[in-house]
Amino acid sequence: MSPYPDHAEGGPSWWNASAEGGVGLPLDWTVLRAWGHAPPRATTRGAGSRSAPGWQEFHDGNLAGEAIVHQDTAAVGAAVARQVQVARSTGDLGRWDPRWSRFVANNVGAWMHVERNLGRGLFAEANRRSPTPAHRNAIALNSMHRIRFGQNLALLLHTLAEEVPHFEGGAHVRVWQHDPAWAGVRRVTEQLAAVTDWAEAVFVANIVFEPLVGELFRNHLVQQACLRNGDNITSTVLRTGQRCYAGRDLRYTTTMFGQLAADREFAMHNLALMDLWLAVWVPPCLDAARQLQTLWSQPPVAPPRFEDGLDRARTRLALVLTDLGLDRPEELNR
Repeated sequence: MSPYPDHAEGGPSWWNASAEGGVGLPLDWTVLRAWGHAPPRATTRGAGSRSAPGWQEFHDGNLAGEAIVHQDTAAVGAAVARQVQVARSTGDLGRWDPRWSRFVANNVGAWMHVERNLGRGLFAEANRRSPTPAHRNAIALNSMHRIRFGQNLALLLHTLAEEVPHFEGGAHVRVWQHDPAWAGVRRVTEQLAAVTDWAEAVFVANIVFEPLVGELFRNHLVQQACLRNGDNITSTVLRTGQRCYAGRDLRYTTTMFGQLAADREFAMHNLALMDLWLAVWVPPCLDAARQLQTLWSQPPVAPPRFEDGLDRARTRLALVLTDLGLDRPEELNR
């Protein structure tokens, strides 16, 4: 269905008609505006009206559907099963260092709550409020990626609780609710899930939070620690989350907001709002990242320094912003 009554692909306008007589989905569910890149039409194109076809120019290049999601889920389950079988045959799981078991149970388990908050809260709600079928499909798949990754982490913890001696599979609840190291991440994800502007929510989650916090945790802490502590099972599961973000979700997000940043009529308006979102959200995301620093000392064999990982996370964010035509915010230098 299309939110625009004058768009050929939309079908009968009454499909999206409201009780008040309006046709199409309200475009004031975000403060961003889209005129598009096509020449002006004879009819008036309102910036935030229900007949602004500029939104229709977005197309998700991932071309992913429900079948691919199920195929990926099956592939992850098979990969984890293979790793568990290998670990059983070699006896590696029975020789896990208790400190590593505690690190995985506490912190990899805590990240499961991040995926739940963002998948079921932020992205599911943004999907319902976004303006076109292409937006809704891309954001719905993003929500499914988050939920599926959280389920993969839950499966990992359940498997380890069966295989690793004295593995405390439910410790993540206590850690998520009470550990000061996770307080900043919990606060940011809960605040993000409450954002009502669908574009702001998606922008901040995928452009700001993920490089500064998500990739910092997955790539620069857990993956590096897995390599040094001989844990191939956790590493296998973490790679699936990173692949979905870097290979799919970030790609559609930069396409979506890149078009808005280059809009022929509202580019300056949109860029100013994105700069404002950066100014508002970069500081709490950086604070959340810094509060995780104590986790770097918990694995038996420590990963590379936290400061090095944070520097790479800042550089990653700066590169993403450059692709969008946005300047590096001053808040990133704090």
